[in-house]
Amino acid sequence: MKTTFIGLGIMGSPMAANLVRAGYDVTGYDLSDASVERLVALGGKAAASVPEAVAGADVVITMLPDSPQVEEVAFGSDGLLEHGTTGMFHVDMSTIRPETSSRVAKAATIKGIRPLDAPVSGGERGAVDGTLSIMVGGHPDDFTAISPLLGVLGTTVRHVGPSGAGQTVKAANQLVVGGIYGLVAEAIILLEASGVDPESGLDVLAGGLAGSRILELRRHSMIKREFTPGFRIDLHHKDMGIAIAAARRAGVSLPLTGLVAQLMAAAKAQGHGSLDHSALLKVIERING
Repeated sequence: MKTTFIGLGIMGSPMAANLVRAGYDVTGYDLSDASVERLVALGGKAAASVPEAVAGADVVITMLPDSPQVEEVAFGSDGLLEHGTTGMFHVDMSTIRPETSSRVAKAATIKGIRPLDAPVSGGERGAVDGTLSIMVGGHPDDFTAISPLLGVLGTTVRHVGPSGAGQTVKAANQLVVGGIYGLVAEAIILLEASGVDPESGLDVLAGGLAGSRILELRRHSMIKREFTPGFRIDLHHKDMGIAIAAARRAGVSLPLTGLVAQLMAAAKAQGHGSLDHSALLKVIERING
């Protein structure tokens, strides 16, 4: 399948590279020329614009920061809905508002384009290793047709409902991830303040019922205060806003989600937006002087 990848950032770049390695014909487009050049060096192709990238594509994957960027690429005068062809798949792997996904999907269907929202979880490591968890909303037949491609990018690939459902599941994912980071941060502060070695303490936690992927991957770097971004606070702050808005639309109260959202907002306000979301530890440290 001739595949176009629009958005070659921290996540998109390794994902596109994995498709090239799997033998897909991949054309990349990004505002960063360097990102496109890296893909070309691996065997991909370059496009200088969205229309050029979309031309003749069987699949267009978008991996963009937020709803406005997805809307611009989809609905713009030079966007994929204007230049896409009948039968083309649009797989949006960005994390955006569910209602935006539904609106893009409706417009795409009218144009004869087959839309899927397929946000991912697993961070940069998962993108590099091809072990992402992918939650997919859209028509079941479209999901079945595109599953082999998604299987290159992730090890857990599930159809979760109609258009927009993938984004709702991603919102639930982000509130859980943010909550775990906050609790791990508090555990580190408690252990250190009590004179207990946090390395030994968290090693025990990681092997018990409290164990999690976050403890497995991030406990050592958090203790060392190393916050090189795999997923930035800025993006998680945006995602918590999506989760809060989804709860409001569903008419449910998520009090712990609200608290995590405020901690993310504090991290961003304190200037940590460019750091990894494990930098919630810096907020808990500041609270405790």
